[in-house]
Amino acid sequence: MTTPRARRTPEEARRLILDAAASLLAESGLAAVQMRAVAARVGMTDAGVAHHFGNREKLLAELLRHGGRRLRDALQELLAGWLDHDADLLDLVEALHDLYRHGYGELAVALHTAGWRDPGSGMLAPVVDALHRLRPPGSSLDDTRLAVAALHQAMAMESLYGSAFRRSAGLAGAASDDPAPQVRWWARQLRFALRLDTDRGPRDPGSPAEDGPPAPAPA
Repeated sequence: MTTPRARRTPEEARRLILDAAASLLAESGLAAVQMRAVAARVGMTDAGVAHHFGNREKLLAELLRHGGRRLRDALQELLAGWLDHDADLLDLVEALHDLYRHGYGELAVALHTAGWRDPGSGMLAPVVDALHRLRPPGSSLDDTRLAVAALHQAMAMESLYGSAFRRSAGLAGAASDDPAPQVRWWARQLRFALRLDTDRGPRDPGSPAEDGPPAPAPA
């Protein structure tokens, strides 16, 4: 005996489909996000998923936007208490890394290669604003934006190429496969490059005082 399918609103159906696609992406990578696999996970037919998203390419594009909304929500929650509660800069870097390590880096690269472009902009504007308020008076806002853009780019690529890049620099074995030191390195470089007020938050783990002065920021 077959079980009757539950009636869902279009909004609920789209949310369930995107959640299922995000789970497949995190579990098995981009290739696993197929219309049939998503349909099976939410108890729909392939045609039902196509009714809401058209085809796989459109589903993937919406999945990337879905990831962007998740990132915005996580960052808004983090930023809400940052300046008042001395949140660590490392939390911001880890929030970006956490999103992309669940498959969204691979998704973003694949969609960009296929010609898709996100018409939106300013997703990380709250991050820019929060960091810029911690910089010395008169600091360049464009420099803050460029630093955040560089960080975003690095975290998006980390899950795809981080290990290979570390091996190319001479790191091997567990040192090349573990992204945590690289994530901490980025938090330190962002603090140094922007000359952030280091008294506003705890020193990030992995950066003892005896490490010495930072390397000069790129021109």
